[in-house]
Amino acid sequence: MSKTEVVVYENPDLLAAATAARLVTRLVDVQAAEGSASVVLTGGGTGIAILKELRESSARDAIDWSRLDVYWGDERFVPADSDERNEKQAREALLDHVPLDPKRVHAMAPSDGEFGDDVDAAAAAYAEVLGDVPAFDVMLLGLGGEGHTASIFPGSPAVYETERSVVAVRDCPKPPPTRISLTLPAIRRAQDVWLVTGGDAKADAVAQALAGAGEVQIPVAGARGSRRTLWLLDRGSASKLTKVYQSPTT
Repeated sequence: MSKTEVVVYENPDLLAAATAARLVTRLVDVQAAEGSASVVLTGGGTGIAILKELRESSARDAIDWSRLDVYWGDERFVPADSDERNEKQAREALLDHVPLDPKRVHAMAPSDGEFGDDVDAAAAAYAEVLGDVPAFDVMLLGLGGEGHTASIFPGSPAVYETERSVVAVRDCPKPPPTRISLTLPAIRRAQDVWLVTGGDAKADAVAQALAGAGEVQIPVAGARGSRRTLWLLDRGSASKLTKVYQSPTT
């Protein structure tokens, strides 16, 4: 049965470092048990900070990078060389510095890729890639101050999707306006969903989601792992929680 846990760290730096350490442990455990593992990456300041921490950590060598599949929860539909692209940021932060098997890095198509500016075709192609994945081992997700996660925004068509695993997203309320995103049903295929965020601006959304808000108004409330949902927060993002959670010392 799925369980929800909340861990609060003192500051954003400790949050990123601790999440990186947790990720190493989880991926190593899965590889020991299953032979290979899969992770879904997120962008944003915290998501990229986690990857940078992992790059700098000697513990990263415990992971067999050749037996790791890498996916993304969403992507900005921009050219491949755009600094806004989650894939480019992730490669610069970590992926280009570890011995991954290129065939096991599953990026979403850019706007100047094989599908050109057809974002629907790009989304459908990524859905085909995911069709062979029974479950993700770990999915990292961030969230916005209004409660969006991946590129699923409150009240948007994406939040109502129940059948497709990947959708094109248009007219996003924050730039760039066109994106590709996993849907909530696809997110819930993950064994572990880790919701990682920091800062006072996220506090209301965190509190509402953990209090049982509906996913249409607060999409991150619908992001749950089939085994575990783990909220990893700093003091700022946890500041509106009514329940007091213990902050680890390390």
